[in-house]
Amino acid sequence: MTGIDLSSPVAVVGTGTMGQGIAQVALVAGHPVRLYDAVPGRAREAADAIGARLDRLVVKDRLTGADRDAARARLTSAETLADLADCTLVVEAVLERLDAKQGLFRELEDIVGEDCLLATNTSSLSVTAIGGALRNPGRLVGLHFFNPAPLLPLIEVVSGFATDVTSATRAYETARAWGKTPVACADTPGFIVNRIARPFYAEAFAVYEAQGADPATIDAILRESGGFKMGAFELTDLIGQDVNESVTHSVWRAFFQDARFTPSLAQQRLVEAGRLGRKTGQGWYDYADDADRSEPHTAEPAQPPAYVVAEGDLGPAAELLALIREAGIQVRDDDEDHGTRLVLPGGGQLALADGQTSVEFRDVVYFDLALDYRWATRIALSASQDTTSQTLSEAIGLFQALGKDVSVIGDVPGMIVARTVARIVDLAHDAVAKGVATEEDIDTAMRLGVNYPLGPFEWSRRLGRNWAYALLDDLHLRDPSGRYAPSLALYRHAYATDKREGSTS
Repeated sequence: MTGIDLSSPVAVVGTGTMGQGIAQVALVAGHPVRLYDAVPGRAREAADAIGARLDRLVVKDRLTGADRDAARARLTSAETLADLADCTLVVEAVLERLDAKQGLFRELEDIVGEDCLLATNTSSLSVTAIGGALRNPGRLVGLHFFNPAPLLPLIEVVSGFATDVTSATRAYETARAWGKTPVACADTPGFIVNRIARPFYAEAFAVYEAQGADPATIDAILRESGGFKMGAFELTDLIGQDVNESVTHSVWRAFFQDARFTPSLAQQRLVEAGRLGRKTGQGWYDYADDADRSEPHTAEPAQPPAYVVAEGDLGPAAELLALIREAGIQVRDDDEDHGTRLVLPGGGQLALADGQTSVEFRDVVYFDLALDYRWATRIALSASQDTTSQTLSEAIGLFQALGKDVSVIGDVPGMIVARTVARIVDLAHDAVAKGVATEEDIDTAMRLGVNYPLGPFEWSRRLGRNWAYALLDDLHLRDPSGRYAPSLALYRHAYATDKREGSTS
C-alpha cells in the first residue's frame, strides 16, 4: 500500500507552531493544503506566516522561486470544517485536551469521506482514548511530529488499540513520501521518544537533588563525556520547564505512578517559581544579558602517577589502557584477576562506575562512563570522605595526563553518564519486550528524535550484555524504591546465551 496521493488535499486543523510546521511539510511535498483554526482569521494569518517561511527558504537556496510560487498557490485557509470535506488526510494539532480532540474528530467523521485518514499529532494523550469516541476508530492514527516539524526528520506513527493496519501503513508511507523518517509505535504512554528519554532528565535532576553536582557540571559531563549534544538542564531550559515537567507527569500518571518515571521535586519548584527557562529569562540558568555564565567544576592540575596496575578487564573502559600508555604512564598487568580496577601507586584504586559507592570500599575513586574515552574532553570522578587525598590527586592527575578536564562530584552511585545510559538501555529493552516498537525503530527514534549519540541498543551492544543490568541491580540494592529495579526484559537479555559466543558474558 502507498501513502496519500500527492494530488489529494491535506488538511491541518490547529495553526499554532506545530500546525504550521506540519502544513509546510505537506505543502513542500506537493499536496494542496488547507488550514483550519477555530479562531476566526487565524488560519489566514498562519498561511501568511508559512508563505514568509517559504520566502526565507528561497533566500537560503533551499527552494526555487517557482516551487515557492506553486506551493503558495496550493495553500488555502478554510473558513469552516465543512471546507475540508474532500480531504484524504486531516492532521489535528489542537490543544492537548482529550475532550477537544475527541469533539473535533467526531465532527470530522460527519464531514469527510469514508476513505479519509484521520491523524492526531498528540504527544501525551492516548491515541486509543481519542479514537474511542469515534464510530470508526480504525482510521485514526497518531502522527507525532517533532518541533520544528520542517527540520526534524522523525515521525512516530502510533497505532491505537483499534487502528487498522491499513491506516497505519498509509500514514507510514505518507510520512516517508514527505521525506521524513517514520517509526512504527504502539499506543503506549510517551510513545517511543518521550517514554525512553525520561531518565536523561530524571537522573540529572536526581544527582542535583542529592547535591552530587551543580547543573553546569552535570551538563558538561553529559556533553563532554557522554557525547550528548546538550545537557539535561540546558535542554529543559530550551524546551521550557513547564513543558518538560508536564510530559514527565503525563507519562508517570499513565504508568500508574511507576517509580521509574517519578517527576523531579526540584523541577517542580522551578516551575512553581515561574522560572521556565529561556522563554522567561531564567530557569536552571540565568539568561539575563549581564548574568554570570555558569561554569562546570574543573579540578586544579595534579601530578600524574608514574604507573598504574591493571587488575582484570576494564570492560567498556578497556580503551583507557592504550591511552594511559600513549601518555607515557607505565601500565603493569597483574597476573592474578582481582577485579576490574586500576591500582594507583599510593595503593588506592580507580574503577568504572558500577552502581556502588566509594564509601563502601577502602580508598576507591570511581570514574564515569564515556561514549568514547579517546575523544571525551571531560571525565567525572567520584570519591567519598574516606578516600585519601593522595588517591584522589593521583586519579585526577592520571586523567589530566590523558588531556581531559576532570570534574569531581559527590559519592553518587552510578555517577551521571553511567546510570543515565543504563536506565535508557533498560527502558528500551522493556519497550521491545512489551511490543512498543522494534529495536531498530527505537534506535532510530532516539537518534533522530532527541539527537542521542547512539541508540539504546547500539549502546547496549557496545557496553556488553550484562553491563546495564549489573549496574542497575547494584543501584536497586542501594535505592530499593523501584526506580532502578532492572526490568525482566533486561534480566533476560543479561543472562541469555549469546549464540555467537556460546556464553552469557
